[in-house]
Amino acid sequence: MGKPTGFMEYQRELPVDRSPRERVKDWQEFHEHFPIGKLGDQASRCMDCGIPFCHTGTLISGMASGCPINNLIPEWNDLVYRGLWREALERLHKTNNFPEFTGRVCPAPCEGSCVLGITDPPVTIKNIECQIIDRGFEEGWVTPQPPEKRTGKRVAVIGSGPSGLSCAAQLNRAGHLVTVYERADRIGGLLMYGIPNMKLDKNIVQRRVDLLAQEGITFVTNTAVGVDIPATAILQDSDAMVLCCGATKPRDLPIPGRDLKGIHFAMDFLHANTKSLLDSDHADHDYISARDKHVIVIGGGDTGTDCVGTSLRHQCMSLEQFEILSRPPDERPSNNPWPEWPRIYRVDYGQEEAAARFGNDPRTFDIMTEKFVGDADGNVKELHTAQVTWGTDANGRFGPQKVPGTEQVWPADLVLLALGFLGPEDKIVEELELDRDERSNVKAEYGKYATSVEGVFSAGDMRRGQSLVVWAFNEGRGAARACDEYLMKTTNLP
Repeated sequence: MGKPTGFMEYQRELPVDRSPRERVKDWQEFHEHFPIGKLGDQASRCMDCGIPFCHTGTLISGMASGCPINNLIPEWNDLVYRGLWREALERLHKTNNFPEFTGRVCPAPCEGSCVLGITDPPVTIKNIECQIIDRGFEEGWVTPQPPEKRTGKRVAVIGSGPSGLSCAAQLNRAGHLVTVYERADRIGGLLMYGIPNMKLDKNIVQRRVDLLAQEGITFVTNTAVGVDIPATAILQDSDAMVLCCGATKPRDLPIPGRDLKGIHFAMDFLHANTKSLLDSDHADHDYISARDKHVIVIGGGDTGTDCVGTSLRHQCMSLEQFEILSRPPDERPSNNPWPEWPRIYRVDYGQEEAAARFGNDPRTFDIMTEKFVGDADGNVKELHTAQVTWGTDANGRFGPQKVPGTEQVWPADLVLLALGFLGPEDKIVEELELDRDERSNVKAEYGKYATSVEGVFSAGDMRRGQSLVVWAFNEGRGAARACDEYLMKTTNLP
């Protein structure tokens, strides 16, 4: 490394985000950037560690350890330290099609496996990555790179989320004629409508989509494959097809009162909010509003946090977030050693904003919702809960056990279910008669991505189940390589 003692000379430091009290007044991104010189100091903390676990991208205990797309992190950290920003961008683009997305929304498993993190706070990898690509766009270094030759092969990519876009980008780079189909009115899938604007500005998404179009990719919106046009017809008109439709079937909470008005799936809430924001700056009122309502978010994770942040910007009256799991510890427990992803207590942007507004973290842990109760007009008005402990029942099954005497009633005008997803929707899978795995996902071996139907591949959440954006990029790139090899009998894609 350019400065072998950097990790001893500088402490981990991140730019100060915009004030929680101020940023909830708008929908703009809340992260700030460091001055270039200060970022060089942070990059110099990257050690000459010998074995950089940060870019291993393996699964340990079911969670990502290191970067799933194998970013060459020590290399571009060194280049940033030495002021070679354009070279750092080139190195970053070798493994990552869209670092402006991962630099904003990835939970950074690379930092969880940073060698420096064994004894000290890890290197600020995610922040450095984001500033490399943002400077690349500012300086005009990121330009359309259409392929020099076309193969004449036509590939249809169904779905324009993270896996679909990365797959399309790679297949286009190989020279194929790529058409991406999206059922929404804008390209981007989860990146456009699943992640709120304050976390990922949609101008940044559109900027990359426009670049991909300039490179030769054809985008078709407002077209639900399997509904507006048969999947079989697209397959017949293509040399190959890659299904990247996500795992969009939400997990429900089938308890008494579930049919009351005012109870919504989180993604319906988030999608409608962003669409209305982009269409009319919310002037059309065509979204689910939390304004002046008692809001309860059931479920944690990124989606739950996004519901919290969105509800606060709507100016909700009160806000609670329920998690059936126990509160994680502040430090790594003994059964969660480095380089595993640290299962520790974190305060994300939404919880920070809620604490600034209402005085405390909105989360209640070890809590189970037992029923919803409504008013005379069929609107939800309250939730009934009980605390739980985790252990084995009389039959030896491990799970949450209700604690008698802990029942509680909570006011609720709006309930948002952020309980994860069960798998892909059925329409395309059934039409193409694709084999499924035991979790209802499309059956396709990791690394090969070929389904049970000739010429059809699948990648991302549709194949692996609900996962991280960065795993979707990994799979999209992998499926592109497999598809290219199928079409050309060889491939030069990484």
